[in-house]
Amino acid sequence: MPEHANQPTVDQSDRSVPINLRQSGRTPVQMLISTRIRKSPYWHLSVEAGCWRAEVYNRVYHPRGYVRNDAGGAMVEYDSLVNHVTLWDVSVERQIRVKGPDAEAFVDFVITRDATKIPSMRARYVILCNEKGGILNDPVLLRLSDDEFWFSLSDSDLRFWLEGINVGRRFDVDITEIDVCPMQIQGPKSIDLMTDLIGPAAQEIPSYGLWAGQIAGCDVVVSQTGFTGEKGYEIYLRDATLHAEKLWRRVREAGVAHNLAVIAPAHHRRVAAGILSWGQDMDVETLPFQVNLGYQVPRTKPGDYVGKAALEAARSAMEAGTPPWTHRLVGLVLGGKPIDDYAPDFWLVLPETGDDPVGYVTSPWFSPELETNIAMAFVPNALAELGTHLRVALPDEYAAVAGEAVPAQVVDMPFRESVNPNTRERLKQQGLDAAV
Repeated sequence: MPEHANQPTVDQSDRSVPINLRQSGRTPVQMLISTRIRKSPYWHLSVEAGCWRAEVYNRVYHPRGYVRNDAGGAMVEYDSLVNHVTLWDVSVERQIRVKGPDAEAFVDFVITRDATKIPSMRARYVILCNEKGGILNDPVLLRLSDDEFWFSLSDSDLRFWLEGINVGRRFDVDITEIDVCPMQIQGPKSIDLMTDLIGPAAQEIPSYGLWAGQIAGCDVVVSQTGFTGEKGYEIYLRDATLHAEKLWRRVREAGVAHNLAVIAPAHHRRVAAGILSWGQDMDVETLPFQVNLGYQVPRTKPGDYVGKAALEAARSAMEAGTPPWTHRLVGLVLGGKPIDDYAPDFWLVLPETGDDPVGYVTSPWFSPELETNIAMAFVPNALAELGTHLRVALPDEYAAVAGEAVPAQVVDMPFRESVNPNTRERLKQQGLDAAV
């Protein structure tokens, strides 16, 4: 059997558990469907719609492909997203409700942003950090009322940590997972579809705004949010285990007029938008300043919160020129054949000259609009400046020449403007640095 070295030349001295950089390639296995992992209320409907592969996200089975690779695969799904409208099963975004008289104070203590500035019926992208400043989760936070918040989780189970923070009932709140499952409606025709579903109110929902009402007699909360940079919404279905079929079929019925397609979450589009994926582009050992999330750590937030001391110390060290991390996340444009599927490994980044890997790619895809491969990657601090020339060791299926690394260059993110820009993009448009 071949040896798969874990690339000791890549400095990971700032981590206690190094990223597994062994290049094992595509290792075909059959996923076991069992009762240890949750099936979402939409799972059978996703399978009915053609889901042929899945992974586990938040201990829930997560659809990751509808169009087979031999029929164009994810790039066909991409076309539906950027030209029409798409439906995604994202019930893996488990909903943790914090409710009670101290809800605002509790949420303010566990997120890095200022929760007191979030109005009722508004949402925000937020991060939660541990005492060392590592990113535990980056959910969308929905504020339903003065005393009720929902954490719409990314891929790490936050409920137990939130409950642990409140051991001893320091805050008068109830923390529980609720039977609410979202679906995403994404693409340029999403506004037309949502108008058909909820009427003219759809056109009045601002970015990160919320609307509560009914679709097909089902109680829902709708947000103008998404994972793409395209125009899009999320429909949060209450009592989802009872009403999943009714809502799903109503959305699909209304979508016929708009060429609706059921697809997997479009990671190729979120990469182009510079949207991070927890577990790929960051994790519990990543500080916000490493991944352009410094804007999530305001200098002026009053009071204490979890991780504040570590984050302030890290920012001071960064500004003094001695950051406590070895690598930063950057955007890359790179050569090779079009990367048209999920990467099975963290592909290795090499300097412009030399054969020792120095970093690794986290999220690579081909951009049809830019007509080039794009990627997020961790590279050494000294090689993170815009314009730096590097190389990437792609597998032979994507390499221009088998066995030869392709050229790459550090570029700014997002790679292309978004229809619905996120906070990082708006800061960039204002000439501000989201990293700090």
